Parts: sequence; structure tokens; C-alpha cells
Amino acid sequence: MPNLSLGDMAQSVMLRRQNTRLSSELNQLAEELATGQTADPSRHLKGNFSYLSALERDRTMLESYGMAAAEAQTFTGAMQSVLNKVQETSGDLAADLLATGNEGLPEVVRAVSGKAGDAFGALVTMLNTSVAGQTLFAGARTDSAALANADDMLAAIRGVVSGETGMSDILAAIDDWFTVSGGGFETDGYLGEQNGLKPFLLGENETVSLDLGADAPQLRNILKHTAIAALAADPALGFPAELQKNLLVHAGNGLVAAQNPLTGIRADLGYAEARVDEIATRIASEKTASEYAIGALLGVDPFETVTRLEEVQLQIESLYTATVRLGRLSLVGYMR
Repeated sequence: MPNLSLGDMAQSVMLRRQNTRLSSELNQLAEELATGQTADPSRHLKGNFSYLSALERDRTMLESYGMAAAEAQTFTGAMQSVLNKVQETSGDLAADLLATGNEGLPEVVRAVSGKAGDAFGALVTMLNTSVAGQTLFAGARTDSAALANADDMLAAIRGVVSGETGMSDILAAIDDWFTVSGGGFETDGYLGEQNGLKPFLLGENETVSLDLGADAPQLRNILKHTAIAALAADPALGFPAELQKNLLVHAGNGLVAAQNPLTGIRADLGYAEARVDEIATRIASEKTASEYAIGALLGVDPFETVTRLEEVQLQIESLYTATVRLGRLSLVGYMR
């Protein structure tokens, strides 16, 4: 390659600078053509970011509300599923208790009473269900079980009826254990928080509360009558055969009567589910609108972008030609 004069060297430096600028612009235009968005928001918006900042702030807030709505949907759906199982279990048990209590032989009574004990354990397990590490029916205390161990609760109830011989006294003792304020259920049975789960914040002034714990009267009632049936034929208590059958019938009738109140809380929960779904749909729609507005604000005209891209390509080709003529460079040398 021949020696260059100072003027030629200065021109060569200028051409290289132009090449760097044009290459950078070419890459930027290629990115904008691929994404449909400006690669230089400051230039595109002429330094006015106020509207963009407001839109991005809204989008961030909507994302937060959307996550809360998704969590609320998970909670309400899981709670409804648990209550459905509670209703099925208690309803099936009620039918067995009534049939056995009216006509059952002693061995059948014992078997069904044992089945009630299993059902009590199953109900406790259901109400101790957790989702994503959070217990559903423990109120605000979502990091622990809602109810104590089923065997421990039955042992405590067994203790309060031990020595009782009359049906009314037995039922009164069990009723007190479950329903009296500060009684056995509240001190040794329910381990959750009496304050409900913290409401889900789904909007600036939009909250949904799921104030339903395992200590709800409707659920205590089901546990109570299931416990009565479980202890009816308990060998340690030694109740007479006729009393055992009477206790099973009483528990069966109690579980039948408990179905409507349970349906009521499921309906309330269903209303909360529907409201959460409605809000979640609205949040998703508003988020989409926000993202569309941001896209429109930062969007580029594809026709203008292609036109400018072709112009820059022509300028680079012209620059390359001028550089080759100036320095008699090969294409390989130019690219280096």
C-alpha cells in the first residue's frame, strides 16, 4: 500500500469515524426493524419521558395486582376443593351412621364408629391443607397447621366424657369442648389465628377477604358430630350397646343438618372466587392496554425504518468505495 499524505491520513480517519457511526446506526435500525420498537427512547421521545414513566408505573402496579389475583385464585380454588371433600366425607358418613344406628349389630356399630374415627382424621388432614407453603384454614397464621393431631384431639375429648353415662351429659361435654369460648377446641384443637387471612389487595381500592378458618362454626359442627360417632363405640369408654347406637344416630342427624350451613359457606366462597376471577380478567385487560400504549409510544414506522436502513446501507457502500480508492485497500483489509 502506498504512503499517504497527512491530508489523506486525516481523510482516512474521518472515513473510519463515519464508518463507525453508520455501522452503529445500521445495527440500531436492524434492531428496530426486528422489534418494532425504537432502540433510542430518548431521541424518539425527544427527552420527554413523563407519559412513558406513567405508563410503566401503571404496568408495574398491574403486574403486582395480577400476581395477587393469581394467588387469590389459587387460594379460593384450593379452599373450595377442600370444602367439597369435607362435604362428601361428612355426607357419606352421615348415611352410614343413620343406617347402622337404627339397625346395626354390635360388630357393625363398632366398625362404623371406627370408620368415623378415620373420617375425623381425614377431615383434620383436609383442613390442614397448605398451598405454596401457606395453610389454607389457619387464618393469618399461614405458617402452621390449622388443627392439632386428630388422635390428640380425640384423646382430649375422650378425657372429658370419661365417666359420663347419660347421653345428654356426654353430648353436653363434647359440645362444650368444641363450642365454649376458651374451651378445649380453642386451646388445644385449633392452632391457627382467630384473625382471618390478610385481605388480598387487587387494586387501589379493591380487596378480597377470605375470612374462613377451621374454627368456623360450620366446620366445628362437622368435626364435633364426627367425633361423637368416633367415640360412640370406643372400647376405653365402654358405653352400653344401645347408647352407642343412639350416639351414632345423633351424630348422623347432626351431620345431615350440617350440610346446609356448609353449603352456605361454600356459596360465599364461590362468590369470592367469581369476584377474584372478574378482577383478574380486568387486571389482565388493563395490563394489555398499558403494554399496547407503551408499544405505540415507543413504536417505529416499519416503512420509514426500511427506507432509512437502505439509505444507510448505500452510504456505507459509498464510504467503502471512497476508502478503497483512497488507500487502495482490499475488502479484507477494509473489514479489519
